[in-house]
Amino acid sequence: MVKSAPPPTTANRKPSKVEGLKENSNFLREPVATQILEDTTHFSEDAVQILKFHGSYQQDNRDNRVKGQEKDYQFMLRTKNPGGLVPPQLYLALDKLADDYGNHTLRATTRQGFQLHGILKKNLKAAIATIVNNLGSTLGACGDLNRNVMAPPAPFKNNPEYQYAWEYAQNIADLLSPQTGAYYEIWLDGEKAISAEESPEVKAARQRNGNGTIFHNTEEPIYGTHYMPRKFKVSVTVPGDNSIDLYSQDLTLVVITDEQGNLEGFNIFAGGGLGRTHNKEETFARLADAIGYVAKEDVYDAVKAIIATQRDYGDRTDRRHARLKYLIHDWGVDKFRAQVEEYLGKPLAPFKQLPEFKYHDFLGWHEQGDGKLFLGISIDNGRVKDEGSLQLKTAFREIVEQFNLPIRLTPNQNLIFYEIEPADKPAIQQILDRCGVVSDPSTIDSLVRYAMACPALPTCGLAITESERAIPGILERIRAVLDKVGLQNEHFVVRMTGCPNGCARPYMAELGFVGSAPESYQVWLGGSPHQTRLAQPYVDRLHHNDLESFLEPIFVYFKKSRTSGESFGDFCDRVGFDAIREFADKYKPEAEEAIVEPTVKNRKSAHRISVQDDVYDKLKQTAASQGKPMSALVNEALKIYLQME
Repeated sequence: MVKSAPPPTTANRKPSKVEGLKENSNFLREPVATQILEDTTHFSEDAVQILKFHGSYQQDNRDNRVKGQEKDYQFMLRTKNPGGLVPPQLYLALDKLADDYGNHTLRATTRQGFQLHGILKKNLKAAIATIVNNLGSTLGACGDLNRNVMAPPAPFKNNPEYQYAWEYAQNIADLLSPQTGAYYEIWLDGEKAISAEESPEVKAARQRNGNGTIFHNTEEPIYGTHYMPRKFKVSVTVPGDNSIDLYSQDLTLVVITDEQGNLEGFNIFAGGGLGRTHNKEETFARLADAIGYVAKEDVYDAVKAIIATQRDYGDRTDRRHARLKYLIHDWGVDKFRAQVEEYLGKPLAPFKQLPEFKYHDFLGWHEQGDGKLFLGISIDNGRVKDEGSLQLKTAFREIVEQFNLPIRLTPNQNLIFYEIEPADKPAIQQILDRCGVVSDPSTIDSLVRYAMACPALPTCGLAITESERAIPGILERIRAVLDKVGLQNEHFVVRMTGCPNGCARPYMAELGFVGSAPESYQVWLGGSPHQTRLAQPYVDRLHHNDLESFLEPIFVYFKKSRTSGESFGDFCDRVGFDAIREFADKYKPEAEEAIVEPTVKNRKSAHRISVQDDVYDKLKQTAASQGKPMSALVNEALKIYLQME
């Protein structure tokens, strides 16, 4: 086995344990190849680290823990779908796998892939083989290498910029895909499945030396024996389109065309990243910097040069300090650019001027520019399931089966069907209506429409508290507070995660909740509605029972002091946290009235009873501690006092 040069050490410290596991894995083979053959429910801790490169996390369903018994081991599989592309054949295979081996749901991720949850170790090989044999892959969806390459999901066929974004997202994904044979040896017994042919330009670029960007005579010419110090996230977008949260990526390329729509080159952003650790100030969320511009003929070499810079100089001793954002923060942009240019062999050109970036979700029915249609459908927190009157999983399966439509997953955990013949629109709409699926985004509560949450409990091993299961109730309560203070039509970007790793990108939200303790969250305020500005931490720990009393003064201040048309995030950023805290400290709710309402449909008015301030304060405190509306407590107390049943 030919090994690449060992990773550099930092301040004479030893590389982390994971670096040794990668070095001794024989290019991601062991100990996974041995342990997958063992009749056990789980892998060893060492094998779990290598298993991630194959697209799977070993998890434990904490809801099913029983003291004294083995953990409820199961596996999450994540697909790799450059630009969010899911061919119809692959979608149907995933839908069936969710029922055969998983928990009967699919989950669209914030990086435009799918996750399957609940797979047992004994079924892992069959599940991965099925995905690969149906035009999919999980290779590199996790682990210390390039993750899924994102791109705007909108299929605008009359806008060449969007087509270039798709093309280069796929090509860069191919360029940076692991070359080891381990994946196919372990999961398909050495048989490589038929897949789309790689671009000749990509093949040539992978082998081109470029001043030390590759290792010779090794299975991994770009990554070498040790792969990357940590995960590396790439996106490709078009000027003005921030549907992919470009500032949160390690590397973003922005398509630049001439007036005729011909591709000229790419602007380069680098150094974004959101993962952090509570109470460790040396870890932080960071926005990507503008680095420069590269002509289209040099783009693959520029990508390799950036990868090589992080590969060779990223911190391999402390995994909390291993992302590219820390290298650029420590070095500065100029030193980073100089090293990239050394690997590239030529200087980068100056950054091209760009229009303001805005967020788009592409929901609803649209023309795609060639006579056909596309349809964006909102999926609450990305969870595709059948539950009650909403038969989302059934609807998607029927549409794909009947109309053989390709899918693009969106960075906001939604889904787009495209290449729809106009004549098929009524039949598709009929399926959606029958299954209770909303196709008109104007009928979705705007707080829900723009919100995101990570899976968190019970399966994510990093989760401190709830996220996906908590956010529907949290959004309802936020809406109730907005209604109470007279902001009925207001909305903003809300994102929630169960831990500080930030998978749902809460640090870019206008209102972000980051799990900090059981049932408690760190709250971030002041992000941009278009995800172009980083939010900031406002409080370190807010128990969910205190949500209303926490938000009410902030929303009242927003209502009283906002400028015309100003968004909530922009307001918080403009006035600053000191002013918000000062207002909140002095805020006293106006004397409110407890409302006792008869249960009568279509009532014209409610009956109101005034209570004294001290009674109101105690009522409010008790209602919050019990998680009940104040009106419910009033009803209960009066029934007891009046001896009513």
